[in-house]
Amino acid sequence: MRLFVSIAAFAVAVEAQELYLTTTGNSARPQCTQLDVTQNYHFEPFSYTLNETVRYATSVPSPTTTRMYASAYTDAVKSLSTSWSTTTWGSWVPGQTVIIATDSDDPYGQAAWSSMWQQADLHNYTTTGMFSTTVSPTPVPSSELVLPPRDYFGPTDCYNFPKDFIFGVAGSAAQIEGAVGLDGRGPSLLEKLVPDSKPKDYVTNENYFLYKQDIQRLAAMGVEYYSFTIPWTRILPFALPGTPVNQQAIDHYDDLIDAVLDAGMTPVVTMLHFDSPLMFVASDNITKRPDIGYNNAGYQNETFVDAFVNYGKIILSHYADRVPIWITFNEPLLYAFNFKGVDHVVKAHAQIYRFYHEELKATGKIGIKFNDNFGVPKDAKNSSHILAADRFQEMQLGIFANPIFLGKQYPESVLKTLPGAQPLSKSELKYINHTSDFFGIDPYTATVVSPASEGIKDCAANRSSSNSLFPYCVNQETKNVYGWNIGYRSESYVYITPAHFREYLYYLWNTFRHPVLVSEFGFPVHAEAELEELSDQLFDSPRSAYYLSFMSEILKSIYEDGVHVMGALAWSFVDNWEFGDYTQQFGIQSVNRTTQQRHYKKSFFDLVDFVKTRQPHKK
Repeated sequence: MRLFVSIAAFAVAVEAQELYLTTTGNSARPQCTQLDVTQNYHFEPFSYTLNETVRYATSVPSPTTTRMYASAYTDAVKSLSTSWSTTTWGSWVPGQTVIIATDSDDPYGQAAWSSMWQQADLHNYTTTGMFSTTVSPTPVPSSELVLPPRDYFGPTDCYNFPKDFIFGVAGSAAQIEGAVGLDGRGPSLLEKLVPDSKPKDYVTNENYFLYKQDIQRLAAMGVEYYSFTIPWTRILPFALPGTPVNQQAIDHYDDLIDAVLDAGMTPVVTMLHFDSPLMFVASDNITKRPDIGYNNAGYQNETFVDAFVNYGKIILSHYADRVPIWITFNEPLLYAFNFKGVDHVVKAHAQIYRFYHEELKATGKIGIKFNDNFGVPKDAKNSSHILAADRFQEMQLGIFANPIFLGKQYPESVLKTLPGAQPLSKSELKYINHTSDFFGIDPYTATVVSPASEGIKDCAANRSSSNSLFPYCVNQETKNVYGWNIGYRSESYVYITPAHFREYLYYLWNTFRHPVLVSEFGFPVHAEAELEELSDQLFDSPRSAYYLSFMSEILKSIYEDGVHVMGALAWSFVDNWEFGDYTQQFGIQSVNRTTQQRHYKKSFFDLVDFVKTRQPHKK
């Protein structure tokens, strides 16, 4: 088995590959064992034949039993040192005043809840779309489950996925639920993050009411794992420890989880997907440039750690019995804001992990997932480019992963660069070490990296707001050293880069020594939203090429590189609200924004078919 500890360590391998790429010659065809076959021209009678077999997706079978991963809620709460009261609230109506409520003396009553929404001052607010109550599911007709014509070229591998490989799809509440301000939900950061000129998260896909139908559609396609998020602001509208739990939210996600299980699928739950309670950032300038990342989610707030841990304990106590896989934070770097925000995420995550395994004694898995478009050196023969790629990985991943997965200190590059950075103590490192059961990563694409023109050291020392490369202090590009794009381009930042993806899996496994969960990956086809014909949107071959190439590389990574890839979750199971945007369509289902009708895309069929045809042989 090969050992791999840093980008510098695979420099020789990359250089060797680079030398191979610069030689002349044609592409090899190792799958072709007979290259010199004599042709035999002849005539035969012609007749029209069916050249495409009609195939149907195979639905997930209904379960016969439900496996339990922790004690039921009534038993789980007995081991806790705190207890929670529950209540219900109504829905917010624009223009409503707190005078309408009669409980103005209650700090957590209807009046106080309504006041939070007034203070949020939402613009162009719309309460609901088409629905105001949960919609009962209807069976998916077989006519919608006919597989599309195959693309001419496709994978040629002969591997099967391991028996315990996790395959499913993902989405996040803020991007699909809508129903903002309804059933007691409190304001979150995401209602205020995007400019008023862009679409808001008020309605989106109305999944809050249509979740049963969405689950039914996934099960009909044969999806086995469904990854979703539970919004903090629905469970705890007032966010802080000691405030009432929203009983409507508890009941809603209880029913959602049961619906997933009843459909024969397995739930995967993320606790925080950018949608922090607004109160953590209300006093800060949301648009202020962060020290690191891109937005301010309030992680640096002094009350954040205790509040998040309290929220995590509540949902784990209610749902850990039926949910086997948990994720604490989604891509925390993007909303960390500053070093204190990073530090708080690391410490809050560790507390949740220890509560799950040591106090609940749960038998499932819990972890954290990161963003990082793999930084590859622009010139693999230039040592400064390799050091730049190393730094890029340290600033994006090592900042969280060193203490959580290895019990190692924050990277030196972080401590010397970020304002206010402080090392963890020995006792903190011991407590945080190995507090994740898997390494979650959202590796959408790759990034070509080279040092800042003034050098990394000088850039890191210059913390001026005018320095656009700070704090990473590396150039990030999408063209290789020869001027070619690194892959086929999408509507946004994603390029199809399967070879770099395989290198990345190799790096993660051998650096952080934990099973890798590809917790998100997906491709928004260029100009897909501009296509007028629905049938043209649904025949999304570039997205199929993305998914099948990445899945093929996962198989090679497992069997040829010895990497433990735990599973893969496709983003997203449906076109959704991409933080103020409906033009970057990552979905494998389309959505009619007027009728909320969903349609399967070709890539959905191709992806599921790829996995199903590579299931382990039954003995």
